Amino acid sequence: MSWMRTSAMVNRDLNVAGLEVRYGKLSALQDVTLHLVHGEALGLLGANGAGKTTLLNTVSGFLRPSVGDIELFGQSISQTAPHDIVRIGVSHVSQERDLFGDLTVVDNLRLGSLARAANRFEQNVEKVFEYFPRLKERVHQRASTMSGGEQQMLAIGRALMAEPRILLLDEPSAGLSPLFVDEIGSILAALKNAGELSILLVEQNMRLATRVIDRFYILRNGALVAEGLVDELKNHHEALAKQFYL
Repeated sequence: MSWMRTSAMVNRDLNVAGLEVRYGKLSALQDVTLHLVHGEALGLLGANGAGKTTLLNTVSGFLRPSVGDIELFGQSISQTAPHDIVRIGVSHVSQERDLFGDLTVVDNLRLGSLARAANRFEQNVEKVFEYFPRLKERVHQRASTMSGGEQQMLAIGRALMAEPRILLLDEPSAGLSPLFVDEIGSILAALKNAGELSILLVEQNMRLATRVIDRFYILRNGALVAEGLVDELKNHHEALAKQFYL
C-alpha cells in the first residue's frame, strides 16, 4: 500500500522545499518538502519527537533552516523575523498558548489585533465571539482563571484577531477533556469551511484531524514518510498509526 501522493502547484500559500533544521549537530528535520494550498486545511501528523513543532517554529521564524527554503505567498521568508512573518499574515498558536494570565479575555484579544488589525478591533472581536461564545461570556475574566479548554479558545481567538491568512495550530487538543476536544474540532472545521484562511494543523489525535483537514503529511524522525487525502486517513487510520507511529 502506497501513501505517497503528488499535487499540482496551484494557489500555494505556503511552499517548503528541501528544508533541513539542526539543533547544533542534531538533525531535527531532513529534506522536508510540502505545500499548503490557499483555503485548505493541512494536517501534520506523527508521534512525539517527529519534528512537527520544529517545522511550525521554522515557518514562524523562531528557527532558521540550515538548508532549503520557505515561501509565503510567493515570498521567501527563510531569514525573516517572527514579527515580520506575523505582519505578512501568519498567526501561530503554540502548545503553551502564550496568554497573558493577568490580563482579561478582552485585553488578550486586543493585543492580538495590534500587529495587523488594530483599527478593526471591534468588528473582529465580534467575529471571534461568534466562533467562541464562551469568550464573550467571560470577556472580563482573567486568562489565568480559565479552564484549559477555555484558554485554548482564547489563544485561537487572539490569533484570529490579527486577520491571519494562514493559521498554525500546534496540538490544540493536548490536555483537553473530550468535551473540549469535540468543541475545538467543530470550531476549527467551521473556520476552514468559512474559506477566509488556510490552516496548518499539528495534531496527534487522528480523529480530530479528520474533522478538519483536507490533506495530511506524516513526519517520523524529522522526515516526511507519507502523505494523502483525508479519506485515506479516515479509512486507514489504524494502519497508518501502526506503520508510522510505533
